[in-house]
Amino acid sequence: MSGARDTTMVPLHRTPDAERTLVGLSFFGGGTAAYRPWTAHLPAGTDLVALCYPGREGRFTEPFARDWADLADGVTKALSAADLGPYVLFGHSMSGWLAFDVAARLEKAGARRPDALVLSSCNAPDRGLTDSERFPAQQDDDERLLQWLGTYGLLPPHVRADDELTELALELMRADFAVRDTYVYTGAEVGVPLQVFSGADDPLIAADAGARWSGLTSGPYRHDVLPGGHFYTPEIWQALPSRILATRSAASGSAP
Repeated sequence: MSGARDTTMVPLHRTPDAERTLVGLSFFGGGTAAYRPWTAHLPAGTDLVALCYPGREGRFTEPFARDWADLADGVTKALSAADLGPYVLFGHSMSGWLAFDVAARLEKAGARRPDALVLSSCNAPDRGLTDSERFPAQQDDDERLLQWLGTYGLLPPHVRADDELTELALELMRADFAVRDTYVYTGAEVGVPLQVFSGADDPLIAADAGARWSGLTSGPYRHDVLPGGHFYTPEIWQALPSRILATRSAASGSAP
């Protein structure tokens, strides 16, 4: 990848003669840092790249995405332009919806699509934005947002301990929630292999999430329920790449 794209497609792990690249989309309300622990748990032959959205980290000077379409267009263009070779696209929580939307856009455009799509801790988007997806809300006060992050998010302790970093984190959350609230499901489906993870104790995920996701792909489908909540247990989150079937064989598009 050229240096001009490094702030968007952030390489976290490189291996000689890699067979595939695992691409993780930044979390809503966060950035690429949560993917760094994965570097110690990648299957052989797998590179790791995190895709950073505008307004954070190396793209801090760029304006936030205006709405969902603006963000999805940007991610679609970045993946289309990147020289990744075979790749697996991963999204967690609301970024799972974004990964799904982007994969559908790539298929529709006839562009290079991911060999597999892996979605984590997100309901199927055909339900639309429910109260669960709208929580927390843009208008919630700071303490409510920080409480949510403490319960469901991965806010690093050093950020919470620094007033300026905490203020930046809250600004980022509100900007991403503004984008989230413009999402509209348009009937999209995908044809690539789809693997879905959800936490057994995650109150944000509906009981029918697995069944609903299975109806949104014409490709092979698998749903894994893992111990823990929205980010599972710390041990499971850190080693999650080892559970992604598409990274465990040379044929990364093999059926789940």
